[in-house]
Amino acid sequence: MSKIKVLVTGIIPEAGLTELRKNFDVTYEPEKETREWVLEHLSEYEGLLIMGLKGDRELIDAGTNLKIITANGVGFDHIDIEYAKQKGIVVANCPQGVRVPTAEMTFTLLLATVRHLHFYDKVVRSGNWIDVSEPKYMGMSLQGKTLGVYGMGRIGSEVAKFAQVFGMKVIYNDAHRLDSALETKLDVKYVDFATMVKNSDVITLHAPALPSTTGIFNAEVFKEMKNSAYIINAARGQLIKQDDLIAALKNGDIAGAGLDVYETEPNIPQALRDLDNVVLSPHAGTGTLEARTAIAAEASQNLISYLRDHQPLNQVNQ
Repeated sequence: MSKIKVLVTGIIPEAGLTELRKNFDVTYEPEKETREWVLEHLSEYEGLLIMGLKGDRELIDAGTNLKIITANGVGFDHIDIEYAKQKGIVVANCPQGVRVPTAEMTFTLLLATVRHLHFYDKVVRSGNWIDVSEPKYMGMSLQGKTLGVYGMGRIGSEVAKFAQVFGMKVIYNDAHRLDSALETKLDVKYVDFATMVKNSDVITLHAPALPSTTGIFNAEVFKEMKNSAYIINAARGQLIKQDDLIAALKNGDIAGAGLDVYETEPNIPQALRDLDNVVLSPHAGTGTLEARTAIAAEASQNLISYLRDHQPLNQVNQ
């Protein structure tokens, strides 16, 4: 009997596909898998591990035999999950593999931002020197400060643990409040959005991009933040109105920002790139070999569980 055919797109560590290859006939040839190639050949496949392409209506319509699409990561806003549901196609994501590496990147950005590492690095590389005894060149210590976590899910909870090691108090806001026992276990306090904005020394974002969250951090919110506060975003660029952030950083409404994601990604405005009080990285939250291998293995298990065992795993369009 011929094996079920599965297509893998994007740049995926081969080690993460080991179990997938044991179970299915896997096509993974990134050098030729352009969008045009995928649209032409997708009807041959029952499973799709998608990375680097939009899973829009055109692509879904091309997959006439598709039974499941899995994202290669936790985010699935590049896939039209409702249209896939109409077509009877399961859409899954990978929430576990991204948890720790994205939290690591978040805290890396946080430390680099509050300690002005981009500016220091720029000064030293230019052959100059500064006296950090001058207050205008000083960063901020974390001990005793308040971290506001917008979205206390898996990644937000992990970041909260890191922050507590540095002596920070953690407050959070989320559309769904944790139960009191879990709040006690995590040592975090729920507050409303306005309270989080006004009282945080650093705000870190870990919410999905939804109509209710898109642009939620805007000019009005930045003016309500402490002018000594920082914002960190390794979640979704759409959460922040980018032009409003640039203005806030220029005007001193907030002290700085650490960004791994952008509203106009990958086209980053020159005005943002020119600022010394922002640290930028290229959507690299899961950018380690260990993390990408684990995510590919998790995506593979989504496909195996459904196509072989008929059990949906990590389904996001139920």
